[in-house]
Amino acid sequence: QVQLVESGGGLVQAGGSLRLSCAASGRTFSNYVTGWFRQAPGKEREFVAAIRWSGGSTYYTDSVKGRFTLSRDNAKNTVYLQMNSLKPEDTAVYYCAADINSSWYLSNNLYEYDYWGQGTQVTVSS
Repeated sequence: QVQLVESGGGLVQAGGSLRLSCAASGRTFSNYVTGWFRQAPGKEREFVAAIRWSGGSTYYTDSVKGRFTLSRDNAKNTVYLQMNSLKPEDTAVYYCAADINSSWYLSNNLYEYDYWGQGTQVTVSS
């Protein structure tokens, strides 16, 4: 089992920044992919970004490229999503997820991910 806990959400004005954290505990895997997804009210959950645990390769959906940045602290088993230049359309519940069956392939398919956090709300006001 892997437990994932997100934090760092909140209310911010358009153009502002937030940093989300995803802390893993339990049976941690030294080499897997962590993804971030988001779900706005009335919409399907969508892919945001993913990062390999080793090597640091990243993959972003087009709408956040240049604004969002993934990083990780392996010693703390934590992945960070730095979100800059936030827009009202970024408003959603953000979830981190672990794909323990992949060490290198950065999937944007939520069904590839095995463990999920409880989510953290991000609200961007205009």
